[in-house]
Amino acid sequence: MGNNALKAHLETSQKTGVFQLTGKGLTEFPEELQKLTGNLRTVDLSNNKIEVLPAFIGGFQQLKSLTISSNKLTSLPNDIGKLKKLETLILNGNQLNQVPSSVGQLKSLRTLSLSGNRFKEFPSGLCTLRQLDVLDLSKNKIQVVPAEVAELQAIEINLNQNQISTLSPEVSRAPRLKVLRLEENCLEISSIPFSILSDSQVSLLSVEGNLFEVRMLRDLEGYDKYMERFTATKKKFA
Repeated sequence: MGNNALKAHLETSQKTGVFQLTGKGLTEFPEELQKLTGNLRTVDLSNNKIEVLPAFIGGFQQLKSLTISSNKLTSLPNDIGKLKKLETLILNGNQLNQVPSSVGQLKSLRTLSLSGNRFKEFPSGLCTLRQLDVLDLSKNKIQVVPAEVAELQAIEINLNQNQISTLSPEVSRAPRLKVLRLEENCLEISSIPFSILSDSQVSLLSVEGNLFEVRMLRDLEGYDKYMERFTATKKKFA
C-alpha cells in the first residue's frame, strides 16, 4: 500500500476519528497512527496479516472500538489495558491462546469477541470486567467452564463450537447472565448442573449439538423454573 494512500486515510481519520483499513495485506500495525492518539475513537484493521499489536496501542486514550479480526495475532501487549474508554474489542479469527491480565483493567469494555482463536482454557482474567455485556469465545478449544465464571458480569456468553465437557455449577451464580450458548460441544446430559436451570438468571440455554437430545432437558430438576424465565423473556420481546 502506497504512502500517499495511507496519508489520505490518516487525513480523513484526523477529521472523523475513524481509521478503517481492511483487506490491504498489512503485515504491521501502522506506526503513523501514533500521530492520531489524541482523537482516534474507532480503529478497524480486519482481514490483514498483522502479527503483533505494538505497545504504543496503549496511547490511544480516546479509543472506543478496536477491531483486528482475521489477522495473525498470537498475543496482545500488556499496554492494551491502558485503553480506559474502550467499549468494543473484536479479535475474531486470530491465533490467540490467552489474554494478558491487563485486559481486566478495561473498565469500560462492553463487548469482547475472541471467536475463532486457539483458547484451550476459559480466560478467567476477564472476571474483573464490571461493564462487560457480551463475551464471545465460540470456535475455540475450551474444555471446561470453570467456577470463576460466577464472577463474570456478562449478560451473554457464547461458547458454541468448543470442546466443553465440564460446566461448573457455580456458573449459575453469575449475577447478570441471561444467555448461555453451548451449542456443538461435548456435554453429556449429566454435565448440565441443575442449578443453572433452577437457580440462575439464565433465560436462554442453547445446547443443540451436544451428546444428548435437547428434549432430555425436560426431565431435569429445575426445568420448569427455567421455562418460566424463558417464556417471560419471550413475551417481553414479542
